[in-house]
Amino acid sequence: MQLIECVPNFSEGRDMAVIDAITAEISATPGALLLDVDPGATTNRTVVTFVGPPAAVEEAAFRAIRKASELIDMAQHSGKHARMGATDVCPFVPVQGATMEDCVEISKRLGRRVGDELGIPVYLYAHSASRPERERLPDIRAGEYEALATKLADPEFAPDFGPAAFNARAGVTAVGAREFLIAWNVNLNTRSRALAGKIAMELRETGKLKRDAEGKIVRDAERQAVREPGRFEALQGGGWYIEEYGRAQISFNLLNHELTSMHAVFDACCEEAEKLGLRVTGSELVGLVPLDAMLAAGDHYLARQGATAGVPEKERVHSAVLSLGLDDLQPFDPREKIVEYKYRGAPTGLKAMSLIDFVDELSSDSFAPGGGSVAALCGALSAALSAMVAVLTWSKQGMEETRKLMQRTGREAQALKDWYTAAVDADTAAFMSVITARRLPKKTKEEKAARRVAIEIANQEATRVPLGVLERTVEALEMAHTVAKQGNPSAVSDAGVAGACALAAAEGAALNVEINLPSLTDEATAKEIGERRAAALAAARRLAAAVQQTVAAELAG
Repeated sequence: MQLIECVPNFSEGRDMAVIDAITAEISATPGALLLDVDPGATTNRTVVTFVGPPAAVEEAAFRAIRKASELIDMAQHSGKHARMGATDVCPFVPVQGATMEDCVEISKRLGRRVGDELGIPVYLYAHSASRPERERLPDIRAGEYEALATKLADPEFAPDFGPAAFNARAGVTAVGAREFLIAWNVNLNTRSRALAGKIAMELRETGKLKRDAEGKIVRDAERQAVREPGRFEALQGGGWYIEEYGRAQISFNLLNHELTSMHAVFDACCEEAEKLGLRVTGSELVGLVPLDAMLAAGDHYLARQGATAGVPEKERVHSAVLSLGLDDLQPFDPREKIVEYKYRGAPTGLKAMSLIDFVDELSSDSFAPGGGSVAALCGALSAALSAMVAVLTWSKQGMEETRKLMQRTGREAQALKDWYTAAVDADTAAFMSVITARRLPKKTKEEKAARRVAIEIANQEATRVPLGVLERTVEALEMAHTVAKQGNPSAVSDAGVAGACALAAAEGAALNVEINLPSLTDEATAKEIGERRAAALAAARRLAAAVQQTVAAELAG
């Protein structure tokens, strides 16, 4: 699934009825999930955060902008924060499976729609900027709302979309694409704001003022203060004291966590704190964090411990939470603080059942789950066993030369295990779609035609899901073969069981494809799926035989 975050800022922070009406537009958009609403009375501004698939986020953003233009009158607005429109800024941020280019395209489509349908001048900024001088939001916002009438009369300030005319009520809106901003505080065992500030100055991109041997600020030929850059790019930071916690914190904004990671900054904080006789006690996330940032931190600390990262995702996240001390001030719940987990919600369906409940449900008289879900489960068990052997090989003394291979195999096996686990539910959902389609009304000619189309679509999906399970057993068997040949000899039988489970998944999935093929009325699609089924099953059988031979040879000594 592709997930994109949107963080619009609205020029209203005092009237909760207005704020609630705007955010209700987001919540009412199918697929969009409202994550956070942060109003500020002094700034008279509300920062809203929501997430969802691209189309849902784009639609929710438009609805919110439209509602804000109806309810907020910029001619009456005042507040401490710089602003120029009812919806002042609307950035899109790639989170999962989405790219910056995806966000740029969304920002352009939204900008055009806002300009055309709402008559609001729109400026593209950040990665979406149409020219360099519009990349920085402060440059576009210069003079704020009060300067718009004059600026819009200048052809150089013509908007990217919408009329080049002053909209007194709505002002103008900046729309763009940017990296995920992580707001994050590192905790110190001191009350000293000054000491926290010293560490921040050593690390942040802007660094600190350069001073001479006498402690005076060094200036250049134009009498401008010279700065010494800090250790990290794309990092903002400062020190403060939090009375509630009784300690000082280093407050950071990570503007690009792929360039400057949480774990690198945390380790640097520990180094700088030690120089000052301080100790880092942990850290605190403000808002949410993307999953890949947490996984990168978890993998970093596992590697420092000499452990493999080819472990379940939850263990990699747990490593990050412990190592960064994210539960230092209060319990850290990954389901609430990680964007992707927050969007998905708690696990549901078959994969959330206990083993006993699953087999009980399987043994009942219900149509589903059935053989397709069991085939997917066999695939998950195969990948899990290959991951286990890879981990056992990593820690095996005398097999250090295989660590790079086992790390990669373990990571790939964990990802495949998760895919198969999701396919357990996907197969059941596809089957139930067929049942639903067959129950559609068929009294009129139109109803019969619509029912035929729905049945065909559902039958194709019910065939493609097990086909996917079948085709991915080739990957599962390749992994089983790898750990059988080069894995820990003491676990070779486990590698053999991984191969057997993968073959069972392949044979079971192939049967489910075969039984569904005659239901397809699209002959070209049926032919394509049939050919793919035959090729994947043949490959799986060859690989399964190779795994069996390798295991038998190892067991024979």
